[in-house]
Amino acid sequence: MVCDTGTSGPGVRAHRIRMIRGETGERQEGDMDSTPEIIQGGMGVGVSSWRLANAVARTGQLGVVSGVALDVLLARRLQQGDPGGHVRRALAAFPAPEVARSVRERYLVEGGVPDGRAYRPVPRMGLLPRRHGQELIVVANFVEVFLAGEGHDGPVGVNYLEKIQLATPAAVYGAMLAGVDFVLMGAGLPTEIPALLDALAEHRPGRITVAVHGAQPGEEHTVGIDPADLLGELPGRLRRPRLLAIVSSAALAGYLARDETTRPDGFVLETSIAGGHSARPRGKLVLDDDGEPVYGPRDAIDVARVAALGLPFWLAGGQAGPERVAAARASGAAGVQVGTAFALCQESGIEPELRQRLLAGVAGDDLVVHNDVRASPTGFPFKLAALDGTAADEQVYAARPRMCDLSYLRTPYRRPDGAVGYRCPAEPVDEYVRKGGAIEDTAGSRCLCNGLVATIGVGQRRAGDYTEPPLVTLGQDIGFLKNLPGDFSAADVVDLLLDGRQFTKTGEPEASATGA
Repeated sequence: MVCDTGTSGPGVRAHRIRMIRGETGERQEGDMDSTPEIIQGGMGVGVSSWRLANAVARTGQLGVVSGVALDVLLARRLQQGDPGGHVRRALAAFPAPEVARSVRERYLVEGGVPDGRAYRPVPRMGLLPRRHGQELIVVANFVEVFLAGEGHDGPVGVNYLEKIQLATPAAVYGAMLAGVDFVLMGAGLPTEIPALLDALAEHRPGRITVAVHGAQPGEEHTVGIDPADLLGELPGRLRRPRLLAIVSSAALAGYLARDETTRPDGFVLETSIAGGHSARPRGKLVLDDDGEPVYGPRDAIDVARVAALGLPFWLAGGQAGPERVAAARASGAAGVQVGTAFALCQESGIEPELRQRLLAGVAGDDLVVHNDVRASPTGFPFKLAALDGTAADEQVYAARPRMCDLSYLRTPYRRPDGAVGYRCPAEPVDEYVRKGGAIEDTAGSRCLCNGLVATIGVGQRRAGDYTEPPLVTLGQDIGFLKNLPGDFSAADVVDLLLDGRQFTKTGEPEASATGA
């Protein structure tokens, strides 16, 4: 066992880091109870990497890692040979050494897999998860949060999609084992997450309800985790992270806040121009001449109504600028969440060559971000950066073999015999229709899972020298990027947002935080 923090000791993450790095001193009580002014968005799959979150947290603002598909990211990093040894360093701190050793032995390839060889697959999620798959999710979330929090005492968060319910209990527990300070969740209402956090902080079994399409009245489907069964010997009580619900309306915020069982610790109010997924417009769907959904007055967020709830909140979507931060604060917000600027900074997880192409597109006023109503299997509009050679290009995507092998966005559905199956509009059309899906759902649907994984350089390799094309999502407000240096850092973004005000650095970058 790495450590036993007890119920009143220092934060799990900081305490482990002090043991490993030989640091001394105690974190002051309440350090993580402060409210950050800037939240770095939890973008894509691995775009909000541990390096990015670490860099932002060192400024005293909230660094956030994306919690989506961390199991496949960990497995592929190990199969690349774990350059720099970062994953192995984090695995050494995992509180159940046998579990960490099992993951390492299963996936680590010394020197990396040869070019052209496919990565070993990871177990796909389901209502009855395989033990190894659940262990991998826990360990992967621990590793990402541990590395994001290494070497400083700044706040670290993790961002999840409520849509990916099958991974949530194991993912959240892994992040909590690493001492995560904030859990952010959107793409659905996290009504059961407060209770899940309460249970997992005490290492009690935790479960959430899983939405199954076509389920009959009275049917209930759940997925959960039993920490004692998974880890055996348990560390002391974990620090419960603060939950921020990402919502698009005051009505949704009010719905969550009205009952203590569903009440989060705060909100991120996200507008339709934010990157990634956005809410559908209220009322009948109307598309403009470019095929994008039209948002109207009914979609505007009543900020004053949210402020009256008495919980802290942050504004997101088109908030990248000191004047926007000031306006947000004047409206009663604690600050803003910013994604796109951090997605294109030096510490971003986007492949360097791809990041430079995106920056060149911004500089030349050539980059267009399209809000596509069909691209995402979730049914939510999704922002695609129109870049040649990526999966946003119709010809490139048409040449891609249609498959669903990562399956994070699969929808559970009730089969005629009462069993639960899984389907995705981006899988082969005949398979989707055979499973009872509507053929019209498949038109324009893209495999976000493989595309986003390829964006950070760990896309699957397939027969015939085929590699998955990347897919990039950004916010639609990108003009502000010209106010930043040509090749800027996360600290440059924070400095811009705070209008040059001195921010508090909580630690100096180390060589290990910038390696491969």
